Amino acid sequence: MGLLAELEAGMAELSTPMRVYVAAGRFTEPEADLPQLAARIRTLLVAITTDEAWRRFLPGYAPPSVPEICAALEPVDTHRAAPFLAQVAAVDLLWPSHRHLPAESAEPAADRVVSLLGSKASWWTNHDAECGAVNGLTPLFDSLLAGTDGEHFALALQIADD
Repeated sequence: MGLLAELEAGMAELSTPMRVYVAAGRFTEPEADLPQLAARIRTLLVAITTDEAWRRFLPGYAPPSVPEICAALEPVDTHRAAPFLAQVAAVDLLWPSHRHLPAESAEPAADRVVSLLGSKASWWTNHDAECGAVNGLTPLFDSLLAGTDGEHFALALQIADD
């Protein structure tokens, strides 16, 4: 199995219906960086707006522009990426005691995805680690982790409404 297929399979393991949306792929642009990653994040946000489960919560919502998404993102150290990815996939944003996925499946899948992108990958989130705030990408509660090695990308976004 090639890297892209493994990356897609690993991200699919981290997805849960109507809560954790994922995407993985290969950039068409050479040496892609944050703007190209933000464009893929925007594509994922557009997909959520067309999901029947969320459409009623997002009337009139248009995903932020690529520059706005770039501005909302904070870097994540590579050594923190796998635990963060497992958390986005498994732990409910509103009810942390509720799990979307068991840790026994989320943690190995997240480790594998981070390993596939490699130690030189860059990782981004909409969380501000300094103050704990979240730069929301939607009018709902959301938590994002996005990574790229410059050729491939992986995105996980959990969305919730109270």
